[in-house]
Amino acid sequence: MTTTTMILAGSPSGSPFRRGMRRFRQNKLAMFGLVVLALFLLFCFVGPLVHPTDQVHTDLRNTMLPPGTAGHPLGTDDVGYDVLGRLMIGGQISILIGLAAGVLATVIGTLWGAVAGYVGGAMDAVMMRVVDAGIAIPATFLLLILSAIMKPSVPLMIIVIGLVSWLVPARLVRAESISLKSREYVLALRAMGGTHGRAVLKHIVPNTVGTIVVNATFQVADAILLVAYVSFLGMGLQKPATDWGAMLTSGMQYTYAGAWWLIFPAGICIVLVVVAFNAIGDGLRDFFDVKGRDR
Repeated sequence: MTTTTMILAGSPSGSPFRRGMRRFRQNKLAMFGLVVLALFLLFCFVGPLVHPTDQVHTDLRNTMLPPGTAGHPLGTDDVGYDVLGRLMIGGQISILIGLAAGVLATVIGTLWGAVAGYVGGAMDAVMMRVVDAGIAIPATFLLLILSAIMKPSVPLMIIVIGLVSWLVPARLVRAESISLKSREYVLALRAMGGTHGRAVLKHIVPNTVGTIVVNATFQVADAILLVAYVSFLGMGLQKPATDWGAMLTSGMQYTYAGAWWLIFPAGICIVLVVVAFNAIGDGLRDFFDVKGRDR
């Protein structure tokens, strides 16, 4: 090896992290998604401090005000809530439920898939049949049934969405585990008396982190969409609490009256945030692509 080659190999620009960051930055769609997500986080969590509104008490004297009205940049809804302030509060709930449910689904799916792939045999067959059965049942259908049985709340929606969304990450991690369990470092651990649990947590799960992180972003996007679906069908959080899907539902009856400001802002927010998370996931796939070449 020449001196030049040794310097290049040891340079920071040649480290896997630097190469991954370079690939991520070169993915313009991922950078766009990152900027959009950052702006929405500022809008939803810092915006209420800049534009404080009352989202608890109705104001029937100021209902259906059009955008541009003094004090109401996006107008008001049918009970007098400021639409801009409601977008911020609804965004907080939508994003929080999406993030928490996505993380919960990823954790459950990762552990389930890692154990199934590592153990193999009859246990793997049984565990994956459970996954196949769960995938065959539409998640929206389950959410609607549970929402009809129990009073919807933020913690309940996080748990329910997380419990119906872990199936896909379980299958992905299980496929990775099958190939990883025959690697030398796993076999060496078992030869030294290491337990199966240590093998799964110490080697299997950490070596699937790329798949886990990328899928987690898609899980968050799917969770936000599920919240919107359920709320749009009238089975979501009840007023005064709201989310973007509930805003769409409450504004639908006034669409033909020309009150576009009750549905378009919330719909645009849902689309942009979901696209942003998917774009970030695509960029993270490039980041963790160890075989990828710098473009």
